[in-house]
Amino acid sequence: MLNPLNWLYGGITDIRNFLYDSRITKSLSPPIYTISVGNLTVGGTGKTPHVDYLVHLLKKSGPIATLSRGYGRRTRGFRIATDADTADTIGDEPLLLYRKHGRQIGTNPGSVTVSVGEKRAEAISKLVMNNPDLQVIILDDAFQHRPVQPHLNILLTDYNRPFYRDQPFPGGRLRERRHGARRADVIVVTKCPDNLRVADQGEIEERIRGYSRADIPVFFTGIQYGNPVCFAEDAIKSALKRVVLVTGIAQSEPLEAYVKSHFSMAQHLQFADHYRYTMDDLEKIQRLIPTGGAVLTTEKDFVKLAPLVSESGAEATAFYYLPIEVRFLSQEDQFQKISTKFLT
Repeated sequence: MLNPLNWLYGGITDIRNFLYDSRITKSLSPPIYTISVGNLTVGGTGKTPHVDYLVHLLKKSGPIATLSRGYGRRTRGFRIATDADTADTIGDEPLLLYRKHGRQIGTNPGSVTVSVGEKRAEAISKLVMNNPDLQVIILDDAFQHRPVQPHLNILLTDYNRPFYRDQPFPGGRLRERRHGARRADVIVVTKCPDNLRVADQGEIEERIRGYSRADIPVFFTGIQYGNPVCFAEDAIKSALKRVVLVTGIAQSEPLEAYVKSHFSMAQHLQFADHYRYTMDDLEKIQRLIPTGGAVLTTEKDFVKLAPLVSESGAEATAFYYLPIEVRFLSQEDQFQKISTKFLT
């Protein structure tokens, strides 16, 4: 019954893309190396860990910046993150990146400027004006943001729900038709199991190439979880056993499976992606902590829950988050070479 609406939505996005592809509608070619990381679907493909990976890789070359629209923030316009910012002012994912990378603002190699702005073309101009020594800009969630033409367009697709099995809104989760993948210069299949066979990778790649350009590389990555980190920075490290898992992310099933295999999970309290926690939520979470147990959450949720824990006077030693990072199943050197080719 939704097929006619799927076709209508897909047709509208086709017209928009045609206007940009034929250059009837103009787009900005940034004056410095710009990488876009995005997807065809709504959320859940692991953009932030992959942006984090690129920041680690590229900041060695000189000052870099990240730019996103700051989903979920209560501010408008262009903004460069500072220590005073919160998830309400810049969004949870930019705040996470700032906490990890953005405290060394400057012109030296290793400095990272975290910024947000709905109008990316204008924001890029302001970033370059503020820092003429900037070497790279990484656009977070910008695959459909056609007003900017990046030098490298990286498309992510979730192994558990690849774009070639999905449909446009409202019957599916695609933001545009599958053939939008032809704009990608690199495609990364994310959240892959560690034991994904080479033969299975080949089958997935063949399905992808039904919609992408024939010559672009396809990579496969998984998520690697680190040891739990306590909200209380000076806490004595202790082994977690029984936990309440709290998530406000899209596609939390892989994380839940990991927690169940490594801890005794009393309960999984799930909130919507980019959820804005309240004191009432914190009180509810605290009531669920089992005797001798703790709360375990994600890095993205940590940056929103930690201020509430501090403000309420709750016992921070009962709260932990799981750091994550991207792990390539193979050909990581080739991906790094492609990502840095405009810098050499």
